[in-house]
Amino acid sequence: MTLVQMQSPSTRATAVGSTVADAMDTAGPQVCDDMTVEVALSVMASARTGHLLVCDDSGLCIGLVTHARLAAVRESSAYSDRVQLRGVLGDRGPFASPVTTMAEAGRTMRHSHVDALPVVDEHGNALGVLALAR
Repeated sequence: MTLVQMQSPSTRATAVGSTVADAMDTAGPQVCDDMTVEVALSVMASARTGHLLVCDDSGLCIGLVTHARLAAVRESSAYSDRVQLRGVLGDRGPFASPVTTMAEAGRTMRHSHVDALPVVDEHGNALGVLALAR
């Protein structure tokens, strides 16, 4: 079974010297890693978002996929409609804690070359997403 959870956007403001918790948006759509790329792209389109948080069977956040990444996978010559998100994710992370400073999160995002960073609690549950402003 494939899980999709929806949460409303956050209205928190960003302040200088703040933590990730002050600037993150709520988690948004969360899907299980057994979801196929095609279904994930449909969920993204329906939710009008450019990323999805991916959770394992126990509901713990294991990563984030972007529309650009899934589109590239779909264009690959090795693609089939059975490719699941768990086969696309690669290495776990990076992640941020809600108490991570914005400066540290920025360094992590630059170093990892990501535009969005999942925010998880000490147990690995998704709390939100810190995304670059567009």
